[in-house]
Amino acid sequence: MSQQTLAEKVGVTRQTIIAIEKDRYSPSLEVAFKISNEFGIPLEAVFNYN
Repeated sequence: MSQQTLAEKVGVTRQTIIAIEKDRYSPSLEVAFKISNEFGIPLEAVFNYN
C-alpha cells in the first residue's frame, strides 16, 4: 500500500505518514487504531517505544 493510499484511508496527509514512519511523529490514538485496522496488526505495533 502506498503512503498516499494509507493517508487517505486513515484521514491524514502523506507527510504525516512519512513522519510516523521515520519516528518524527507519534500518531494520535485514533490514527493509530485506523492504521492497525488497515494492516490487521495489534495497536501496539503502530507505536515505537524507544
